[in-house]
Amino acid sequence: MNFATEPDTLAELIADCAEIPRGPEVPAARQQRPAAPWTVDDACHARVVELDEYV
Repeated sequence: MNFATEPDTLAELIADCAEIPRGPEVPAARQQRPAAPWTVDDACHARVVELDEYV
């Protein structure tokens, strides 16, 4: 890693970043759960039923 100059290429930037030490502990990625299905209830539908365009 060269702190005196800026990297000239993307490869140099990647190489410089690869040399940055990681923290003592890298948290594990959280497992993503599927999103709940999206539904429209009658009250929501009633608010827009007469609109020509939803804005």
